[in-house]
Amino acid sequence: MTHPVNSTVYPSRGKLYDYRVNDPSTSATVPVDDVITADGWEAKRLVIVVNRTLPGPDIVVYEGQTLIVHVTNSLASDSVAIHWHGLHQTGTPYMDGVPFVTQCPIAAGQTFTYEFQAYPSGTFWYHSHVGSQRTKGMFGALIILKNETNLIPEHILQIQEWNHNWDSDYGFEMMVYGLVENRTQFIPSESVDGTLFSLLKAHSGLINGRGRYYFNYETGSHNEAPLTVYKVKQGSVYRFRAIGVGALYPFRVSVDGHMITVIESDGFPIQPVTVESFIINPGERYDFTLVANQTIGNYWIRGKTLEMNRVTMAEAILRYDTAPENDPVTTRKDCKVADVCLVLNCPFQFYPASENIKCIFFDQLRSTIPNDPAPEVVEGRFSEYFLNFFSEGMVNGKMFKFPSVAALSQPSVIATQCENCKGMKMMQMCMCTHTLNLDANDTVQIVLSNIGSQAGMSHPIHMHGHSFYVLKTGFGKYNATTGRFLSQTEDLACLGSLPKEQNMCDQVIWANQSWRNGNIPGLELTNPPRKDTITIPGGGYVVIRIKANNPGLWFLHCHIEFHATHGMGLLLNESFANVPKVPPGFPTCSNFEKVSSANVDSKETNVFAADTLFSGNISVTIFWIVVGVSAAVILSLIVALVIVLRSSRKAKTKGSFEAVACYHAEPR
Repeated sequence: MTHPVNSTVYPSRGKLYDYRVNDPSTSATVPVDDVITADGWEAKRLVIVVNRTLPGPDIVVYEGQTLIVHVTNSLASDSVAIHWHGLHQTGTPYMDGVPFVTQCPIAAGQTFTYEFQAYPSGTFWYHSHVGSQRTKGMFGALIILKNETNLIPEHILQIQEWNHNWDSDYGFEMMVYGLVENRTQFIPSESVDGTLFSLLKAHSGLINGRGRYYFNYETGSHNEAPLTVYKVKQGSVYRFRAIGVGALYPFRVSVDGHMITVIESDGFPIQPVTVESFIINPGERYDFTLVANQTIGNYWIRGKTLEMNRVTMAEAILRYDTAPENDPVTTRKDCKVADVCLVLNCPFQFYPASENIKCIFFDQLRSTIPNDPAPEVVEGRFSEYFLNFFSEGMVNGKMFKFPSVAALSQPSVIATQCENCKGMKMMQMCMCTHTLNLDANDTVQIVLSNIGSQAGMSHPIHMHGHSFYVLKTGFGKYNATTGRFLSQTEDLACLGSLPKEQNMCDQVIWANQSWRNGNIPGLELTNPPRKDTITIPGGGYVVIRIKANNPGLWFLHCHIEFHATHGMGLLLNESFANVPKVPPGFPTCSNFEKVSSANVDSKETNVFAADTLFSGNISVTIFWIVVGVSAAVILSLIVALVIVLRSSRKAKTKGSFEAVACYHAEPR
């Protein structure tokens, strides 16, 4: 850990000290807010952050305002692009922030200006969409408030796992090629249901960029690093906005001594449900309220991964006003037969019966938005697609390959289509720019599955450009006593001669063909919950719907960063003919391919017109991956946004945006 002035620092008793200090009890502390502490490990690890902080600065605006963000790339040798996770970008698809899809990546030393409407309201976040930069620290919260005056106090909780030895590029290579330390093979972590996580070694968990490294969880021995503290006043109610910013692991979040009431997910309200804890995956957001109704003191906020053979814990402190600045001594709720613990958003059907935990699944929740049913099935205007996410980097047997240009603004420059890419054949890898075409205003039903010979851990799937309606979650078979996974769902079948457990399942259908065309029994169509990130259980599936009313080129991908980098994604090409015009002066980019004089005249025959570009899959010659960062670097984020100040709050609620505040951050 390094302080800009004090150089190297170390943690002790929840504070930081200059490395030359031998007796912390008689020495001055180093300001914690000036140091990226992570889990307090004293050896340095490279990060990429926004405006010198981990996480980056919170951006808080009001619904309907125009948000203008100037992103300056101060990296020495890497490009960047910022995605605004959860925003629909209706009318502004070029601002979605996916390199080589909606824009050219921002090169070193360049500035790109994002401009879009802050909609819908809710809890969102921004993060890099280049390689594995997100896991290196390039992310932050984006909160869009409703134009209301009766808001309760709020806190933001961003949770992630942390490896204090590797940067995420190295971690990605370990996932792909295998992890061996000291001639010993690293064993993947096992989930509650017995499925295996991908290879990612987590030393600790962080909440808002702070955590502790435990030498021994059983004895409680740790390095005494400072933690995030949330201050509350006894008798008050608080809203917590939890954001899953991690790379891989889901966390079960709870607060000692307090029940929590979940009221919203991914920016959309739900009927409140009071639980002991909830599970949050990378990319998801859950808003909950907490009543500070306990004795004045300190209470643990806990985030524990679902690993069974390892303990990875993120911790923060809930501190009541006037409570001493001490670590809590509280314990989590004791789940009993007569008082079971309710856990929201389980990616499996059961916890072991001995733990006295009952799961609430996301599709059991109900929306509170008036008159917002799922899009109807209309004959001739309904499409159903099956997308099977399996292994660490495939959808329907295809690994996603980024174009070599900004596909949305330069469609005629992409040279070839990958019509010959038909999925996995004889266990050979198939790479292409996998694209799914959606017709304007169709009702589109997508069955996201995780089945076949390469099915395993659950996958959190994020859709750009939309919030979808969650209609059904289908599970495989589990042992109700042990909670262990037994077999894959019987609702889906895989084409081919091999049984499902030996089949790559690049072509999935309903086992009961009467379920086609939206005729699935038991769907909630009147008040289904909405989301932009949903988890597919191992061996199971999720049914979602959208209305194809947002023209653009939208990335649909696993939000486990290593899986997305490896190719687990595809593009939704939505009514391309209706995409808004390219903004004036919008940057362009391309490959440089040397062409001999002999074939100059024939080069144009390889170029497809924009209106036919996405009639099938696209194939390009470059697979885009950004690897390696040679120094700790900073992305300069300059935010200029229209904010109505407290003094003009009344004018704001009437739709007046007269007061303007500017936030300008420069690299130091």
